[in-house]
Amino acid sequence: MSVASKLETLQGVLDGLMRRYKARVPDVEAILQAMTAEGIIRTPEEIENDHIAFRTMGVPHLGIASLEKVFLHYGYRRRDAYDFPAKKLDAYWYSPPEPRFPRVFISELRVGELSPEAQRIIHAYTDEVTRDPVDALDLDDAGAVDAFLHHPLWRLPSYADYRRLAEESEYAAWVIYNRYYLNHFTISVHNLPEGYNTVEQFNAFLEARGFTLNAAGGKAKRSPDGLLIQSSTVAEMIEAEFAGGERHKIAGSYVEFAERRPLPEFAGQTELTREQRREGFEAGNADKIFESTYAAQTGRRG
Repeated sequence: MSVASKLETLQGVLDGLMRRYKARVPDVEAILQAMTAEGIIRTPEEIENDHIAFRTMGVPHLGIASLEKVFLHYGYRRRDAYDFPAKKLDAYWYSPPEPRFPRVFISELRVGELSPEAQRIIHAYTDEVTRDPVDALDLDDAGAVDAFLHHPLWRLPSYADYRRLAEESEYAAWVIYNRYYLNHFTISVHNLPEGYNTVEQFNAFLEARGFTLNAAGGKAKRSPDGLLIQSSTVAEMIEAEFAGGERHKIAGSYVEFAERRPLPEFAGQTELTREQRREGFEAGNADKIFESTYAAQTGRRG
């Protein structure tokens, strides 16, 4: 398959992810409508998607080693590794084949560090996956990849198992129910018009319109070098059906915002490429962004 065809397929996969994500996360459309009404953008296509993120379980046949194959196939490159000791997570970010595509961030729960009971619950579901599902996937078929990313990998969990996992790892509980659903997409605020092109300004715009922001570690999460500032909404509570037909509201997905400031040697320039701005991610920022789906934050929504 030619490079051009692979990139066309990648665009199809990303379009499918965003279509289902928007349908499941009403904040997305509400934010886009607010930005349009304010005159920040004319159409959603003007927004640069800084990155998208996925959560996975570190178990045989799944996790980062499996999911990353999808994006490596389209020309993404694995970059820096990150460690989140308190949350028991590993992660990598992946640079896109062309700047018009979003970065990808994939995290993985270190299941082996959980309690024996939590491990037993997780494996009761994930052991249903007996081989790497990506190996059987036609990665040149955008529809097949899109369907896979929204297809249950294991049976519907019971609410009791979900609650028990949440007591120990809210990340584990999120993944056991949501699987590979897109965790968030990210608006690059530095490319917005003046007055809205910093995280602090954009946060003020959002809060004035009633959006609830993740306050863990402060609403604006800043890297030590001061060049990467991030914020996010609090995940919306969605009605979820569990095994046996039980229905309960649980955390869904959210929207993130990123400001990548110019590297020191390019400070003062007005027209900047991606390469001239702060790249990569910051573990300290990401650690708090993860909490956008945690009860301490979702409980703050009006």
